[in-house]
Amino acid sequence: MRTFDKSAKLDNVLYDVRGPVVDEAAKMEEEGKEILKLNIGNPYPFGFSAPQEVILDMLSNIRTSQGYSDSKGIFSARKAIMQYAQLRGIPNVTMNDIYTGNGVSELISLCMQALLDNGDEILIPAPDYPLWTATATLAGGKVVHYICDEQSDWYPDIEDIRSKITDRTKAIVIINPNNPTGAVYPKEILEQIAQIAREKELIIFSDEIYDRLVMDGYQHTSIASLAPDVFCVTFSGLSKSHMIAGFRIGWMILSGAKERAKGYIEGIKMLSSMRLCSNVPAQAIVQTALGGYQSVAEYVKPGGRVYEQRECIYNALKDIPGISVVKPHAAFYIFPKLDVEKFNITDDEQFALDFLHEKQVLLVPGKGFNWGAPDHFRVVYLPNTRQLETASQKLKEFLSTYRQGR
Repeated sequence: MRTFDKSAKLDNVLYDVRGPVVDEAAKMEEEGKEILKLNIGNPYPFGFSAPQEVILDMLSNIRTSQGYSDSKGIFSARKAIMQYAQLRGIPNVTMNDIYTGNGVSELISLCMQALLDNGDEILIPAPDYPLWTATATLAGGKVVHYICDEQSDWYPDIEDIRSKITDRTKAIVIINPNNPTGAVYPKEILEQIAQIAREKELIIFSDEIYDRLVMDGYQHTSIASLAPDVFCVTFSGLSKSHMIAGFRIGWMILSGAKERAKGYIEGIKMLSSMRLCSNVPAQAIVQTALGGYQSVAEYVKPGGRVYEQRECIYNALKDIPGISVVKPHAAFYIFPKLDVEKFNITDDEQFALDFLHEKQVLLVPGKGFNWGAPDHFRVVYLPNTRQLETASQKLKEFLSTYRQGR
């Protein structure tokens, strides 16, 4: 009897943010168990809501948003994004250099498909947001992971980047502010990466979806503002800053040496046109969202929910024997390290499953972020402080007796 398997193109594709541990959690929920989900950066289920004016704007535009738009997006959205790029110091951006997408995720996939031939290499950080590695692999590219150094606040290791560039390397990806570590890269690091891209003639892809969720007086810099002579693609959107992940509205901005990427830009245009357009009701709120009061600023200052939840989880985790952790300064994530010798851990996915089964708390193991050692996991700190304290206490209790494989 004929059977149908998944495409061989998916054999090396990984997306464990919604992977095996999450599948197991879903089964447990079907059995009636209540699971505390610390696995995905989805603000709304944890009581975060969009600014009221953004909701009202979408409602008032629904009737006129029934048709397709230009494949790049509606005028008002792209105009607002262009002005946003100017404020970020990104040079020489016109309306034609801006593409809206159904979230940044769609645009990342589109960019990888348009660029990579089989065997082309692309530098992606480890740990990474796994969609980058998955979409580059699916497009036929060979992903080469460069290390972000936990001992240096999770900043990219510049020498490691240099050592991994070959004649096949086409581009370098940076995720800043970073998911899963919460790092914000200083200008000096960005300038060094821009210099490497300049010397080696690479494209820079910069994922900046968390650029408005920065704490502790840190300043976010768009790398494109430091590299007017390098072809850069900068990604951002409203899913996180305006707590509307389900609306699916993101964008990318092409800047720098566009004349050197004419063929590639043709490919981007073609794929953008093939999906017709991104969803129009969400495009209709971009101007209001970017131009109005940025309520996200309240969340990330002392007393704000994101700030206080970050403080809560950081302080709780660093006090658990066998865990060390670097304090995140942006986004919703923290990426603690386990003492693998103390706990005899050889498989971080098994650790996450064991913790899930015993304490009904869902984490993502470090392997889900293409981290090579079984010694990390990611916590999403969107739940309120009471829930985070509960989760931390459960982890402390669990680890007090845990020895893997026993």
